Amino acid sequence: MANMVSSECGLRPLPCLPIRPKLTHLTQTHQRLNLGRPSTSLALLRRHHRTVTRVSAPLRYVTVEEGEHEEGKKTQLKDLRFNEGETESEEERFDPGAPPPFGLAEIRAAIPKHCWVKDPWRSMSYVFRDVAIVAGLAAGAAYLNNWLVWPLYWVAQGTMFWALFVLGHDCGHGSFSSNPNLNSVVGHLLHSSILVPYHGWRISHRTHHQNHGHVEKDESWHPLPERIYNNLDFLTKKMRFTVPFPMFAFPFYLWSRSPGKKGSHYHPDSDLFVPNEKKDVITSTVCWSAMAALLAGLTYVMGPLQMIKLYFVPYWIFVMWLDLVTYLHHHGHKEKLPWYRGKEWSYLRGGLTTLDRDYGLINNIHHDIGTHVIHHLFPQIPHYNLIEATKAAKPVLDKYYREPQKSGPLPFHLFGDLVRSLRNDHYVKDTGDILYYQTDAQLLGGSKKKSS
Repeated sequence: MANMVSSECGLRPLPCLPIRPKLTHLTQTHQRLNLGRPSTSLALLRRHHRTVTRVSAPLRYVTVEEGEHEEGKKTQLKDLRFNEGETESEEERFDPGAPPPFGLAEIRAAIPKHCWVKDPWRSMSYVFRDVAIVAGLAAGAAYLNNWLVWPLYWVAQGTMFWALFVLGHDCGHGSFSSNPNLNSVVGHLLHSSILVPYHGWRISHRTHHQNHGHVEKDESWHPLPERIYNNLDFLTKKMRFTVPFPMFAFPFYLWSRSPGKKGSHYHPDSDLFVPNEKKDVITSTVCWSAMAALLAGLTYVMGPLQMIKLYFVPYWIFVMWLDLVTYLHHHGHKEKLPWYRGKEWSYLRGGLTTLDRDYGLINNIHHDIGTHVIHHLFPQIPHYNLIEATKAAKPVLDKYYREPQKSGPLPFHLFGDLVRSLRNDHYVKDTGDILYYQTDAQLLGGSKKKSS
């Protein structure tokens, strides 16, 4: 009777239960998300073991020692957390640079189908709303013409210019509508009004999304390799990494890109573009020039001081918003995040190094651009569905999704993240396929030794 069990139908033999080995954190995550493919986790573990020696900054919890094997060298990993019976938590074991135990298709499958639907009428309603607010703010400030009002106007209008940019950004991704002509017309009107060349920026931003997280190929706030960083003069380094100077970078980036890269967003022969994109670039540059001419005419009619107050100060507030947001979506996490090159880079792994941010009351004003992880992986999703899509995808992303710090009404907490990152994230090494930012101690006023 010891091997029998009673049931309503009588007695049946007790089934044999196989003894299974204890699962690691990685295999547990894999079996939870990838049932039916049990061998993948073992392959990922092997791959992680094979690639760890190519990481430019070692993980916190391992040391690497070299000995002999059949080709003369071998790598052994020693876990520092198990000394003297000390146990290791799941958080300490997590390696953000390790290949994830899920694929892009699994994230896509978790997102409801209606999140992919583009509603041009809804998109246009946001355009009408934002343009009406911009016009109302300008009219009100010009009517009151009071120095107690102007600073409030500059902040509010600069934020609304940033909101216009985000809608034009959606046009560039094609998430505004499924009609390319509508996207192009609205995108040109919105971006030209704030002196952004629509097609020039759209194409370079597409390059950013296609190569996010890649040291050499990324286009937006990518790390400088050590060889390029060392060739910068001290003043350039200081301005690049000292607040507030980096927050004024966008117009200069449009003209000449980043150090180590050539070309201009306004020139059709720039390295940014392929031959069949030249006409688009010319069109956008003409539209930009028409806006510049309009501003010059208004300055002549209304006077320089009035135009500075009405347009140019809000324009620079918009530039600061753009640089702040785009930088913090790829920098400033409490733990350093990896960048990749070579065979270690993939679209998924690069996208998983992006960060969501909470902007408090500004979330709705700038169209939830803070939901950046899902936007980077699936830029076709309209901005008004990003919150729902992110919530649906989080169980799949697991620890690869980093919850943003909750903001008060205004996101003042982000300035601390910005300053800390600019003080520590200076360059990456020239060798290695998984890289972490290094710190130039000399730039901080310390010794000449550079440290990680």
